[in-house]
Amino acid sequence: MFKKEEQPRPVEIKSKKELELMRAAGKIVAEILNDLQERAVPGVTTKELDERAQQILEKYGATSPFLGYPNSKPKGPKFPASICTSVNEEIVHGIPRKKRILQEGDLLKIDVGADYAGYIGDSAWTFAIGKVSARALELMRVTEESLNVGIHQVQSGTRLWELISAVQKSVERSGMNVIREYQGHGVGRDMHEEPSIPNFLDEEFEKRPANIQFKPGMTLAIEPMVVTGHWDTKVLGDQWTVIAQDHGLAAHFEHTVLVTPNGPEILTAWK
Repeated sequence: MFKKEEQPRPVEIKSKKELELMRAAGKIVAEILNDLQERAVPGVTTKELDERAQQILEKYGATSPFLGYPNSKPKGPKFPASICTSVNEEIVHGIPRKKRILQEGDLLKIDVGADYAGYIGDSAWTFAIGKVSARALELMRVTEESLNVGIHQVQSGTRLWELISAVQKSVERSGMNVIREYQGHGVGRDMHEEPSIPNFLDEEFEKRPANIQFKPGMTLAIEPMVVTGHWDTKVLGDQWTVIAQDHGLAAHFEHTVLVTPNGPEILTAWK
């Protein structure tokens, strides 16, 4: 989520102590998403959800790595909230607002980060507000399934392109599309570390230095963003909210995942 680093850095291997802190951050993120799931109902504003998330962060002495995050444009506004709330055709980076009242049938994406003692957990989930369309439910299913497919690829020795290919194929066999302009990333002391994790392959990807092999101790934020229509996007006038250009529905699921010798460990698991 948010921008990627332009100059690749080495992929960090986290120590036992660092992983303890990341697990703690992940639990805070999981608690927030679990709490907001119950509150995300028709009539609630996205600003109310943001305020509740901030309360939980403060309870644990954590902060939001999203609040005040720099805009990709040099003179653009910093991100003004603790979470991202994106509705319907909005894909990511939606700003919580007092005037944005959730309606029956909406599809709400909530992206949550927690910085605890200098280490970050990052996760996003898509919620159906009341009764939603069959198409919306199918989009949610396809996107969550693609996340699970990606997580399954987080094995010591697996190459990054194998994860990306698995996610892309999982989505495209449904007739839907992954977003190409926004992507997952490494995570740890910084919200965006190496490697960058796009959700699609291009002809040049296997030549890139970032096409690494996973090793125990690596921590990854895997986050497929999927639309029912074309993958082209545009940014709204608030200079943050990203929407599907053709106004198709969008879904977003994300977990922070640790590479272990025995497979993936989801650090932000909450269900």
